[in-house]
Amino acid sequence: MSRKLTFIPGPVEFSDAVLNAMSTPSQSHSSPEFTQVFQEALKNTRKVFKSTDPETQPFVLSGSGTLGWELVGANLVSRSEAVLVVSTGFFSEHFAEALQVYTDNVDIVGAEVFGDAVKLPAIEAKLKAKSYGVITVTQTDTSSGVLSNVKEIAALVKKVSPNTLIVVDAVCATACEELEFDAWGIDFVLTGSQKALGCPSGLSISYASKRALDKALKHKPASYYASIPRWLPVMRAFENGSPAYFATPAVQLVHAYNVALKEVLAPSLEERIKAHAEASTKFKNNLESLGVKLVTVSRDVAAHGLTTAYYPDGVDGPTFLSKVRDNGFTLATGIYKDYKDKYFRVGQMGVSAVGERKQELDQCFEAIAKALRESR
Repeated sequence: MSRKLTFIPGPVEFSDAVLNAMSTPSQSHSSPEFTQVFQEALKNTRKVFKSTDPETQPFVLSGSGTLGWELVGANLVSRSEAVLVVSTGFFSEHFAEALQVYTDNVDIVGAEVFGDAVKLPAIEAKLKAKSYGVITVTQTDTSSGVLSNVKEIAALVKKVSPNTLIVVDAVCATACEELEFDAWGIDFVLTGSQKALGCPSGLSISYASKRALDKALKHKPASYYASIPRWLPVMRAFENGSPAYFATPAVQLVHAYNVALKEVLAPSLEERIKAHAEASTKFKNNLESLGVKLVTVSRDVAAHGLTTAYYPDGVDGPTFLSKVRDNGFTLATGIYKDYKDKYFRVGQMGVSAVGERKQELDQCFEAIAKALRESR
């Protein structure tokens, strides 16, 4: 195998059609051709988040998923407001750090142990003890592989603190985990292009409710580029079939994103999510059959877009990962605090997990099994 296949939790492998779209010749960002593509992409973004409410709005901006954090902080948080961050790992905590730029009042409610989700009673106690303008939930924290139950948390917030905006970081969850924006009453969701959406990195994708938009339009944004009031008319114009301008979009990335969305939605989003769950279960079962212990404390809190697993006793992490790479696959190291040298991460999203090349995930497992035999 001449090229090492990328099985980290994003960027993922891409389909030929997506890569071909990245080769779209130079094109004016105000041309009818690009406007049509961007319009289609925005409309399909609505489908991915399962929203039909005309008063909501998708945003597709040039930037990484981290730009979504800035959009939240700059538009939905004021200095006088408190924010509650539900934390299940590295990325939840860094979301909290990003929000501390915009307010000094950020509280964190964390899991009792690494590899577990935050218990609902702990969240409820925080919400009852203090008034929060925003609560953030990282649906899948890529550092731990923990999947938070957004539906249950959103229902709890609606019951206990109905005025609190519900923000979901779905960077490693969009298109591989269930998320129903309208039905669950979410106010803002953010994601990136390079994971289960199956597009190269470089697009910050988000979705806002009417309640979030109303707050953003009343609240002077604390950023020039990450300004919802500046981007909102641009997104609305493109979605309605007319070009508009605030900053130049990443034309080729939007073309690739549009193709990737069509792949995600065919034959249906539900089938895509189900396929990720099945691929995840099979891969985790295979790892456990080798005597490998998963980081997540139970399958109920295990994400479907990646697997996190501890190195077996006697296996040196860097040596093991090097051997897997020699066998043709690049995996990710651990990144969470004192645990970072104790576990590894395998991404299982997109074309090489549930698409036309899904046999590559089986090949990745075989490479891992071989490396473990050679490392013991």
